[in-house]
Amino acid sequence: MKEPVFGQPAADGQSAWVLIFACWLLASSATLGSLFFSEVMGILPCVLCWYQRIFMYPLVVILLAGMFPLDRNVVRYALPIAVIGWGFAVYHYFLYRGYIPEGLQPCGQGVSCTEINLELFGFITIPMLSILTYTTLIALLSAFLKRTHR
Repeated sequence: MKEPVFGQPAADGQSAWVLIFACWLLASSATLGSLFFSEVMGILPCVLCWYQRIFMYPLVVILLAGMFPLDRNVVRYALPIAVIGWGFAVYHYFLYRGYIPEGLQPCGQGVSCTEINLELFGFITIPMLSILTYTTLIALLSAFLKRTHR
C-alpha cells in the first residue's frame, strides 16, 4: 500500500472516513454535553430538548457503525435524522427568541421551553448550540455524500 505524501490530499476513502469520524465525534460530544447539562449541572431538559436528544443520541451509534468498516450508505440513515433534529432545534430557538406565539408552544407542563437556563458569553443558548451542532453534522454529511457518490 502506498504511503500518503505529506502535503498532498488524502485518498478519497481515507478523507471520507475522516468526515464520518468528525460527525461521530461531534454527535458524541453533543450527547455527553447534554448529559452533563442535565445530570451534573441539574438543568432539566424541556420537551423540545428531549426531542433534540432523541435525534442526536442514535447518531452516535449509527455513525460508529458506519465507520468500521466504512459504509458509504451511512449518510442515508444519519442525514435524515440530523435534518429532523435540526428542525426541532430551529423551532426551539424561535421559541426562545419569542418569534413563535405562546399558543404554539408544546411545553404546557414541566420545564418551560422558553426559559433561558444557560447563556455562554451572554448570547449562546442551548438551542443555539443544538442548531450549530446539527448544521455542522449536515454540512459534514453532505460533504461525505458529495465525495463518495460521484
